[in-house]
Amino acid sequence: MKELTKAEEQVMQYLWEIGKGFVKDILEKYPEPKPNYNTVSTVVRLLEQKGFIDHKTYGNTHEYYPVVSKEEYSHSAANKLIEQYFGGSLKQLVSFFATKNEVDTKELDDIMQMIGKKTDL
Repeated sequence: MKELTKAEEQVMQYLWEIGKGFVKDILEKYPEPKPNYNTVSTVVRLLEQKGFIDHKTYGNTHEYYPVVSKEEYSHSAANKLIEQYFGGSLKQLVSFFATKNEVDTKELDDIMQMIGKKTDL
């Protein structure tokens, strides 16, 4: 899956949140100061070229919707992070956060229970 820039990820987050919408709908989700309408429109067109979104045409306006789900993108991004920074090892990732005190014992127990449930399937 192609990587997204920060601007593209932001637009995708808003589109995933609203489900579908026009550029003006996406623009409304931004906090102040809002970017220029043309800037958001350009990012939307780039996302469409990359295959992340598509549109329905109503006259001379377009309603955009995600083609790639948030779950699909999250999975791809997480795998890339693990591969690039932790040698493909989930164990190294968890160890990194555990040693940096980013994960407490309760969270580690929860993770272990989730893994246990998944392996029981």
